[in-house]
Amino acid sequence: MKRISAASVLISLSLCATWAAAEESAAPALMPSVGATLSAPSNPYFYNVPDFGKIYMTGAVSGLAFTQSHHAVGNVDSTADWGNGQVFVQKVDGVLQFFVQAGIYSVPSLGTPYVRAEDFTERTFGYLPQGFAKVAPTGNFSVEVGKLPTLFGAESTFTFQNVNIERGLLWNQENAVNRGVQANYTYGPVAFNLSLNDGFYSNNYNWLTGAATWTINSSNMLEFVAGGNLNHTSHTDFATPLAQNNGQIYDLEYTWTSGPWALEPYLQYTRTPQDTGLGLAHSASTFGAAVVGKYSFNPNWSLGGRAEYIAENGSAASPNLLYGPNSNCWSLTLTPTYQQGIWFGRMDGSYVQANKIIAGDAFGAAGNDKSQGRLMLEAGTLF
Repeated sequence: MKRISAASVLISLSLCATWAAAEESAAPALMPSVGATLSAPSNPYFYNVPDFGKIYMTGAVSGLAFTQSHHAVGNVDSTADWGNGQVFVQKVDGVLQFFVQAGIYSVPSLGTPYVRAEDFTERTFGYLPQGFAKVAPTGNFSVEVGKLPTLFGAESTFTFQNVNIERGLLWNQENAVNRGVQANYTYGPVAFNLSLNDGFYSNNYNWLTGAATWTINSSNMLEFVAGGNLNHTSHTDFATPLAQNNGQIYDLEYTWTSGPWALEPYLQYTRTPQDTGLGLAHSASTFGAAVVGKYSFNPNWSLGGRAEYIAENGSAASPNLLYGPNSNCWSLTLTPTYQQGIWFGRMDGSYVQANKIIAGDAFGAAGNDKSQGRLMLEAGTLF
């Protein structure tokens, strides 16, 4: 049913309007954002609806291919797959606005088995992974309702939104898409966001998340994000890990940009409290630190990178948040990227090293290997 619904949306849009290129000198602030090593089209397509405004249509289409060491049982040494086959339709000005994202996607992440795009799409957020209505009565206040991108983390969910193809170890502890309501308020250089949502896509609306962002100047920004489950949620599935969905997350992020450079170091702390009623016999926590950055050599070539470390603190009875209670791991990723117009290609070289593992909980067919390397390619278009 989800596949038919998404297709119907796309067919209806294509039949109802002839899209024209925007004539403005600068592109409007459209969603979703793209990674710092990629560029969105400067003349996005739009259809001007009389008495309503401009409706923009953009998209991302890409393919993936990768090879890896020490793959888990049921995974593969190498394969090719969809990265993205998505279209974004939105209205970004006026009192009434909206955003709709439709299509298929893969979300590869370090230290976890790869899940093919069709399976990942159907087991997580569906063929309409994000979409919301927005009411903006003033320029500095708005309210959004629907399927929203999370407020957490220095990395966004989809491949084209980041300097690396794969998501990182700290991202694995965070939620990605929230169903709920979010209020946004800006006062001078400070922006505030407050959201009541379903956390790790649980369909139980008992998570409260808040963010405060201070734009210090054109080169420096500081952000703090905190949130957690206000109650108990027994529901769990592929998109809703029981321990993380009943916990809390705290992020402190700093962003620095200067010419061809961009760096974003951040700290993350998560905690899962004891809850014997949910089968969580002991509390557990993680602490992580990471830096994500990029350097642009010229308008076509750039290099993205990420280094991170995360450790779990718990007991033998704690939930397994990494590779066994009290395990830790680190990773390095480098991503050279080339873009010409709407076309791009890039390559991830990544390495993950786990320590203090519990036998059976790490890499390889038996779960006893402590490391994994991957080489991943992505090529496609942003239109």
